[in-house]
Amino acid sequence: MPARPSASRRTVLRGAAVTPVAALGLAACTAPDGGTSADATPTAPVDLGAESEVAKGGAKLYREHNMVVSRTADGALQAYSTICTHAGCPINKLQGTTLVCPCHGSEFDAVSGKVVRSPATEPLNELPVKAVKGRIVAGPGA
Repeated sequence: MPARPSASRRTVLRGAAVTPVAALGLAACTAPDGGTSADATPTAPVDLGAESEVAKGGAKLYREHNMVVSRTADGALQAYSTICTHAGCPINKLQGTTLVCPCHGSEFDAVSGKVVRSPATEPLNELPVKAVKGRIVAGPGA
């Protein structure tokens, strides 16, 4: 049986150089807290709390449910998934009515769901939302 050739120095160095770069790419698309977006969007209606928590013209981020709820100037509720449409990272920061993605810096308007800063190009996914007996209920079936 012939002997297996050993790896050349060039092959070993090339492999060593590629491994950290690949790991950086993976880390860049993982949520800062190590979470994933596999279970990101609710599959059933979720009671988010008192309707009074979202003021007209304002927004509230519900990190644990990956949702943001906003209220238009005329009082209508709107809800969006806070999973970034660029790389699937959970958005964990709300500044006024601007959502900021921690992974690549995309920004979204929490009232319209529209992209206000790239690299994302697609708006956030809108979710059904309604007020039920003074409570905000959002998600499929709401």
